[in-house]
Amino acid sequence: MKLLISIARSLLLARWRQTLVAAIGVTFSITMFVALLGFMQGLNEMMDSLFLNRTPDIRLYNEIKPRAIQPVQLSPDYHSGHHFIHSIKATGRRQEIYNSMAILEALRKDERVAGVASKIVTQAFFNEGTIDITATVNGIEEQQESALFHFADYIVEGDAASLEKIPNSIILGKALAENLLVNVGEMVQLTTPEGERFQLKIVGLWQSGIQDFDKVQSFTSLATAQKLLGKTRNYVTDIQLRLKNNTVAPALAKEYGRLFNTSAQDIYSLSAEFETGSFIRSLISYAVGVTLLIVSGFGIYNILNMMIYEKMDSIAILKATGFSGRDVKRIFIFIAMSIGIFGGLAGLILGFLLSLAIDQLPFHATSLPTMKTYPVSYALFIYCIGGAFSLLSTYLAGWLPSRKASKIDPVVIIRGK
Repeated sequence: MKLLISIARSLLLARWRQTLVAAIGVTFSITMFVALLGFMQGLNEMMDSLFLNRTPDIRLYNEIKPRAIQPVQLSPDYHSGHHFIHSIKATGRRQEIYNSMAILEALRKDERVAGVASKIVTQAFFNEGTIDITATVNGIEEQQESALFHFADYIVEGDAASLEKIPNSIILGKALAENLLVNVGEMVQLTTPEGERFQLKIVGLWQSGIQDFDKVQSFTSLATAQKLLGKTRNYVTDIQLRLKNNTVAPALAKEYGRLFNTSAQDIYSLSAEFETGSFIRSLISYAVGVTLLIVSGFGIYNILNMMIYEKMDSIAILKATGFSGRDVKRIFIFIAMSIGIFGGLAGLILGFLLSLAIDQLPFHATSLPTMKTYPVSYALFIYCIGGAFSLLSTYLAGWLPSRKASKIDPVVIIRGK
């Protein structure tokens, strides 16, 4: 084996320019593969975080929906008849969660739950002169909301903690504040669905990165929201859960829905379209990266083919002096793998450095306040895939030429000479 390696090394150095070109091709392919996939993975994580960071693993609420069984169906006298009366609306249905305090206490004791945050969601009208702008008021527990759903990270002006410290305060979506021509420290007037008017002090501006979402969102403390609606301290419309293991969210949502007699929504049913988008973007990145590696593999294949054609005499002499076809095949496989190993290693290093360079480029967008530089992922699997593709592509590129070299008949070559 040591002799075979020495011969392969001599063949590599004899045509070092072509060897260098092949190695550069592999290096470039791996570099672009790592940088492109790292950037696309970082972009996927950033896009998903815009939604997933603010989305609970499980949401408990009361969904307002039509009555499943119409009153006429309850009477056995009409079971066999045609029920053309089907428009009797639900009555007595309320939006708040019944017995919310006991539910919150039970959830906090559940070992599968990492955190619980209660919430009130209601509609209101913000008064701008004679114009009323419809928006959503979210009554939140600021500390829990920031700890579990990164609420404070999206505050671009003011302080999120002021919601609990300052009574009758509110945080507006940045786009909503621009429409109302108000800023931090000023007062804003809103009208509740019951027609009550309140003056609230703006203590912060919130920006999610989704313009249409920011135009209709505002946040108050839980106590302020209960005051706006004229409700007691146990009034809650939503209970948000963060789980220790969110893979069990679908099953756990069904369990909690039955146990507490509420509607339950898990994160996977909400994030399906985001996961589809991430998968498609990743698929495109892999396709481009694999195409680059295949192109570099054809380059190695052509170089080894030319080397075999030019080294027919050397191969004939090797076989005539006792080297088997398997030995010749190993020599050229070793040449191909050497190009793949050194070119791939250089590509991984340069890909990492290029990713670092991309990660330092400033990125400022008014719609993404939390982003300061371009998003890049340094996940280990990207480098493992790049290294594995490098070895696989160069091995396949060297296998056919080496097989051809192993079948050369030394007698025919020498007789031809």
